[in-house]
Amino acid sequence: MTDKSKQPSDEALRQEQDTMGQVSVPGWAYYGAQTQRAVENFQISPYRLPRTMIKALGLIKKHAAAANSVLGLVPDDLAQAVQEAADQVIAGSLDEHFPLDIFQTGSGTSSNMNTNEVIANLANRSLGQALGSKTPVHPNDIVNRGQSSNDVFPSAVHIADRLAAEDLLSALKTLYLSLDRKADELAKVVKLGRTHLQDAVPMTLGQEFAAFAVQIDKNIGRIQNCLYNLEDLPLGGTAIGTGLNCHPDFPRLAVEGIGRETGIPFRPAANKFEGIAARDAQVELMGALNTLATSLMKIANDLRLLASGPRGALGEIVLPSLQPGSSIMPGKVNPVIPEMVIQAAAFVCGKAVSVTIAGQNSPLQLNMMNPLIAHETLTSMEVLTNTCTTLAEKAIDGLEADAQRCEDWISWSLALVTPLATRIGYDKASALAYRAYREHRKIRDILEEEAILAPEELDEILDPRSMI
Repeated sequence: MTDKSKQPSDEALRQEQDTMGQVSVPGWAYYGAQTQRAVENFQISPYRLPRTMIKALGLIKKHAAAANSVLGLVPDDLAQAVQEAADQVIAGSLDEHFPLDIFQTGSGTSSNMNTNEVIANLANRSLGQALGSKTPVHPNDIVNRGQSSNDVFPSAVHIADRLAAEDLLSALKTLYLSLDRKADELAKVVKLGRTHLQDAVPMTLGQEFAAFAVQIDKNIGRIQNCLYNLEDLPLGGTAIGTGLNCHPDFPRLAVEGIGRETGIPFRPAANKFEGIAARDAQVELMGALNTLATSLMKIANDLRLLASGPRGALGEIVLPSLQPGSSIMPGKVNPVIPEMVIQAAAFVCGKAVSVTIAGQNSPLQLNMMNPLIAHETLTSMEVLTNTCTTLAEKAIDGLEADAQRCEDWISWSLALVTPLATRIGYDKASALAYRAYREHRKIRDILEEEAILAPEELDEILDPRSMI
C-alpha cells in the first residue's frame, strides 16, 4: 500500500513532539504529530473523510473560537486567526491535509485532532510562526478549547448529514416533478395493467407514472421527518455529556453561530449524554434512505420491464437512447440509466445495514463507530442525490410511450373479460377467457361468436377506457 505520509512534491520532514515522543511529519503538511501517528497506524482503505464532514468540522472550530472569544477564554486576535483558518477548511482548499482513513479510532479523535492541527498551523502561519510551532495557537488549548472529540465528531456528523440532506431533497424534488409531468403527458395512453407479471385490467401510463411520483413524494416526507433530530448538536458535552472543562454558555453561542452561517436551525442538545452515546438519528436517517433506495429499485425495474424488447417483450415505453448496448449485437440499446439506479439502490441498502450495526455499537457513554457512520450516511446521500438527478434528466424527461404497442397488448388481453363477470357470472366469464387462451384468439372474437351480448353492448363493455 502506498505510504500516505509522502507526497512526490516534497520529501522534506520536520520533527514534532507530542505526549508520546518525537514524530517525523512531512514538511509540507499543515497537520501535526497526532495526525501523522494516525496516518501510520491506519493504512486500511482508500476511503477518506467526506468533504462535507471536513466542512462541518471547520464550522465547529470556527464558531467555537468565536464563542470562546466572546466568553473571554481565548484572546480576540487568536480567535480571529483561528476563524480565518477555519474558513479555509470550510471552503475546501485544504482537503489534501486531511489524509486519515475512515477506519480509525471509533470516536473520530484522530480526525478531530487532524482538524485542530491544521487550523492551529494555519493560524500560527498567519501570525508569523513556523509550521509545527504550536504557539501562540495551540491545537488543544486554543482550537479545541471547551471541546472533546466525543462531542465534536458526533456534532459534525449531524451537521454534515443535515447539509447533505438539503442537496438530496432538492434532487428528489427534481425527480418528483419529472415524474409528475410525465404522468400528465401520458394520461391518455391506455395500457394493460399487470399483477404477478400476468395480464390484469387496463390502466393508463399516466396512472403508472403518477404512482411513481407519489412514491418519491412520500420519500421526501420521510427524509424531512429526520431533519429535526439531525439539528440536535451535543457540542459542549465534552467527554461524556457532563460538559467538563466547558463554559456553560459555550454550547449556545457556538451552535447559534453555526446556525447563522448555514441557515439551518441547529440547537444545543437538551441531553448531551444521549447525543454523545447514541447515533439513533443516523440510524433513523438510513431507514429513510433505505426506503428511498427500495422505491428507486422498484421504479427502475418497472422502467426496464416497460421498455423491454423492444419487439420481443413489453415495449410500452421507449427510453432515451444514450449509448450502444452491445459489443457484438449491432443496434442493441440497453436501459443503462435504470440499471445504474438499481446498482446505486443496492449500494445504499447495504450502507443502511452497515449504519444499523454501527448504531448498535454504542457501549455505555460513547458510540465507537462514528467515522464509519459519517462515511456511510454521507456517501449514501451523495450517491442518491446524483442518482435521482440523473434518473430525472437522462431517463424520465425524455422517455416516450409506444401507444400502438400499448393498444395491441390490450386487444389481446384476456383480462378484458373482467367486467363481463357482473353480467354473466364469474364461472362463465372464466370459461370464455380460457377458451380464448387455448385457441389463441382475442376475447372479443369469442364473445362475438357466442353472441352473448348485443354488438353495441359488447363495444361498451370491452372498451378499455371504461375500465380505468
